[in-house]
Amino acid sequence: MTLESGKRPGGRSARVRDAVRQATLAELAEHGFGGLTVENVAERSGVHKTTVYRRWGNVEGLIADALELARDEPWPVPDTGSVEGDLREIVRLVRTGFGDPEAGPVAAAFVAAAMQSPDAARSLHDFLTARHEQSAEVVRRAVARGELPEGVDGHEVVRVAIAPVYYRLFVSHEPVTDDDADRAAAAALAAARAGVL
Repeated sequence: MTLESGKRPGGRSARVRDAVRQATLAELAEHGFGGLTVENVAERSGVHKTTVYRRWGNVEGLIADALELARDEPWPVPDTGSVEGDLREIVRLVRTGFGDPEAGPVAAAFVAAAMQSPDAARSLHDFLTARHEQSAEVVRRAVARGELPEGVDGHEVVRVAIAPVYYRLFVSHEPVTDDDADRAAAAALAAARAGVL
């Protein structure tokens, strides 16, 4: 195995990136996207402000990097034994994620950043694409078990299942109950079974 350009894996660069990412997430949790500043991230991370500006450029760069790192983290894809149970669990995971006192404000800040910054929007798109790919496994398993017809688009089933959660949280600003989550999963499953997706 050879290392490209003589750089060591990990080391100081990885520690700096991790410190800045953790500081970015903490700042987002406390202040939201509107309150995120390079100066506060630098102070919280212990990384000099000029280093943060040079490497990340601005708050959009900080958001993009945090999402890039999160994109490759594993997500707990459910395996309940049925596509109905799996879809219900996926939607509930999204719902509870936004309701979590620590992770929720960060996730909401990522969505807010995407509405205000094209770079953040691209990063959020890439993050969600990776999550949909992981989650689409429940649809692939369902097709293999004969629960869904061949050719069903797993990504689209996941999108349709979680879309009502995002609508309620970010458009109509309504609470999302377990019943709402279950109804969204059932609607996506009905569409998939009907061959619409």
